[in-house]
Amino acid sequence: MTSQSRTVTQVIEPQRVSDGAGVKLKRSIATATLDYLDPFLLFDHFGSDDPDDYIAGFPMHPHRGIETVTYMHSGVVEHKDSLGHAGSIESGDVQWMTAGHGILHEEMPQLRGGHLSGFQLWVNLPARLKLTKPRYQEVAARQIPEIQRTNGVRIRIIAGSVDGVTGAVREIAADPTYLDISVPADAVFSQAIPRGHTAFAYVYGGEGQFGVNAAAAGTPVRGQKLVVFSDGDTVEIKALQAGVRFLLVSGKPLGEPVVRYGPFVMNTREEIQQALEDLRNGTFV
Repeated sequence: MTSQSRTVTQVIEPQRVSDGAGVKLKRSIATATLDYLDPFLLFDHFGSDDPDDYIAGFPMHPHRGIETVTYMHSGVVEHKDSLGHAGSIESGDVQWMTAGHGILHEEMPQLRGGHLSGFQLWVNLPARLKLTKPRYQEVAARQIPEIQRTNGVRIRIIAGSVDGVTGAVREIAADPTYLDISVPADAVFSQAIPRGHTAFAYVYGGEGQFGVNAAAAGTPVRGQKLVVFSDGDTVEIKALQAGVRFLLVSGKPLGEPVVRYGPFVMNTREEIQQALEDLRNGTFV
């Protein structure tokens, strides 16, 4: 089969929302424009120089049936949960939390230097793992492999494999790729993605041509926007004069029913009702 380059099918303008106890966010997935990009349920970009935009944080709240991925670019978020875990997610760190059958946790940004920025992704779990045992993969910045190609492209490999290097986060049901990529002016980034996997990019700095292939120059996209790709075997992005920085995320679709109720994502309404009942009677965790 001939290799096929992925083209751009949508460019999403993030919506400004408030979540938690009043944290201001830019949301690209879980909106009226893009509700669900199987297996991805939500994508948020948070960032501000004003502590009033984030300091109220996300007090203790439940999750069931999903995975939450927090990737910090700058600043510090302290967290704790109902399983006894506690710690800090700092610049460059990743926390990949599998909520499974249920966890209560909180994420509270700290006042350290003023600026805070990062990303949160929610990944759906297949029905067979909805009620699995909760777990964390907490990865410090120094543990995330970073490679540089000969054309100056730099890639931090959170999950997936690039040029024979495997990312820090492993054994995830969605078989994800999660890369943080910096492409200098006029350079080209190309990456294989398994055919059939959903793929998107979130541009958070600079500008590039996305979905470049032999027949087309691609779609110009400037940060901050989310780019949805068609199916295919590879993605190709060419940076424009300012260079471009973006996240590239892909995963295997589940093709299963999705029933949401806030932080609960299950396959049926009955399962949602059970989660609420478990929360009320103290058997959630």
